[in-house]
Amino acid sequence: MAALATNVVPRTGLQLDALLVAATSGGDTALTGAGVFLVVKNADASAHVVTLATPGTVDGDLAVADRSVSVAAGKTFFIPLTATYRDPSTGRASITYDGVTSMSVAVVRVGS
Repeated sequence: MAALATNVVPRTGLQLDALLVAATSGGDTALTGAGVFLVVKNADASAHVVTLATPGTVDGDLAVADRSVSVAAGKTFFIPLTATYRDPSTGRASITYDGVTSMSVAVVRVGS
């Protein structure tokens, strides 16, 4: 898994295209938190599913389902990376993709 860098959006703005990197076939990791988003650009002719692992449980043993987001062909999605997806052992979210053909990603944090 590749560790994606978090890009802070300054008050003067941020050019997103320059930040996008190829999605990794083995998945990626990213920091989480308020105002943090995974940006996914799907330039493929088919939709792709992005899955965020949810490491939490409820009632001590009931696993919380992972979050799956279908990114339509030719579209760009912003997916919130809230603390819900933070793995306590790594401090990062684990992100996987059903395919990485023509998929690029970036992590951005929007401050106050």
